[in-house]
Amino acid sequence: MPRGGAHITKVHYKGNTDDFIVFVESPADVENWKKDSSIPLAQVVNSFKIMVTHKHGAQGQMDGASNAALDNEFGTHNEDEVIKQILTKGSIQAGEESERGGDRNITQGGTVGHATGNR
Repeated sequence: MPRGGAHITKVHYKGNTDDFIVFVESPADVENWKKDSSIPLAQVVNSFKIMVTHKHGAQGQMDGASNAALDNEFGTHNEDEVIKQILTKGSIQAGEESERGGDRNITQGGTVGHATGNR
């Protein structure tokens, strides 16, 4: 997945028990696939990893969706079938991934800006 200000496009599917995300190459690729489903999914999706946001919408903390979660929501855990449902029924969201960009390792120090008076 892109880091630090990279353009990112995802398809968000609001399920009955969880919200699911699939990262895609571009909104145009998804729309083209919807018109012509013979286009290989590999040309549409950025990663075959299906993410779950635990009912926190498209911006929630993402984890890999378990087979049980996929079975519960989609009736299958076949990734291709689930991704097709998400692409068909989900909403495309494009933008920049800036809120999660950068180094997340806080042990390196200096990454948290607190007003300490020391400059």
